[in-house]
Amino acid sequence: MPRTAVSYTPLVPNNHLTDPAGTTIDSTLVTNGVVINGVDPEHTLIRVTNTAGSAKNVTVKAGSGSAAWMAGQGDLVQSVALTSGVEWLGPFTSARFQQQGSKLHVDFASGHTGAITVFKLPRAL
Repeated sequence: MPRTAVSYTPLVPNNHLTDPAGTTIDSTLVTNGVVINGVDPEHTLIRVTNTAGSAKNVTVKAGSGSAAWMAGQGDLVQSVALTSGVEWLGPFTSARFQQQGSKLHVDFASGHTGAITVFKLPRAL
């Protein structure tokens, strides 16, 4: 099955952003994972919440292709605390995490529930 695409929520310089709900992490996202298309890793932040009754891991996959020359450092795996855990991941190094076709892949541990929100940092203020 293809990964589920999650779009950016842009952070707005010199303004505000009402906290977005994000994309629900359900069995489809746990099974297939997430893809962020048109990724700009150095300007990407990911917020992951966990509502499951135990801590769960979220994994940002190491990149592929010639541009991901640091992919040998491996995946980034972060535990998200149980029931009300929130973790922020990123910004990322494109040479380690960018997949071919300017994509970023994120996977979730079995039983993970909660939400994922992908934020794009502005290039300049």
